[in-house]
Amino acid sequence: MNGSAQQGFGYRARRTFIRLLVFFLILGLGGGVVFLLSQLNSRTFTLAPVDGQLVVMKGRMAPMGAVPYRPGDPRLADAYAPIPLEGQDVGSLILRSFTERDELDRALFPLLESMARPRIASEEPPKVEQGLYYLRRAEKLAGVTEEQRLTLQKLMTEVAYFQARQKLEDARRLVSDALVQLKLAAESQSRHARSANQMLSTVSPPARELEEALRRAVHTLSGPQETPPAPPVQSPPPAPTPTSPEAPTEGATPTPPVDSGMDSGTTP
Repeated sequence: MNGSAQQGFGYRARRTFIRLLVFFLILGLGGGVVFLLSQLNSRTFTLAPVDGQLVVMKGRMAPMGAVPYRPGDPRLADAYAPIPLEGQDVGSLILRSFTERDELDRALFPLLESMARPRIASEEPPKVEQGLYYLRRAEKLAGVTEEQRLTLQKLMTEVAYFQARQKLEDARRLVSDALVQLKLAAESQSRHARSANQMLSTVSPPARELEEALRRAVHTLSGPQETPPAPPVQSPPPAPTPTSPEAPTEGATPTPPVDSGMDSGTTP
């Protein structure tokens, strides 16, 4: 009787242990699945329209959910900052998810390019500056393809002219402001008046020439060039007129007629 009771107790204990083992095994597998899903979600990027802007979202360390992506590196923060949509169609982008940041970069590049290109082509300084802003953001996308990188270089080459013109204008203003400040200092009673006067007398002539050259480059040479006048159309020379047989000149002996051997006045 005691043996049967001990055998029944051992069976129940073994069965309870097996059940607990299966329970913890299932719990561990479930926890592992949740952890793997959380890891995958934390590396997933999505794009979402928020208040007229396209916001880069990054998955949380949870099986689901995402928050706006705000990297600690300032360079990356500028690259992935919200993008004003301004009527752009981004329906295909918000339906996608990206498991790698390089995939996100390759998807964002066409959007930034489409926003920069028309602004650069407008040749209006404010719009060109906006286009340059989007190009600089595209430059910070490290995962773009080689073809996209070549496209970016071509666009930067097109905008280089406007950058150079703006820098020349900035230089002209700096030179002009420096001359004004030196003149004020030279005419004052301060202890630097003598030095300012010497500097002004030394740099004023070439600085004025430089300022004028910069003004001419920015406001004259960079303007629309006049179309040179077309060369006059030359009419073709008149065709030569056919010449008539020359009449005998005065005083020349006329050529006698050829005798045909027949005299019209005689009979044979």
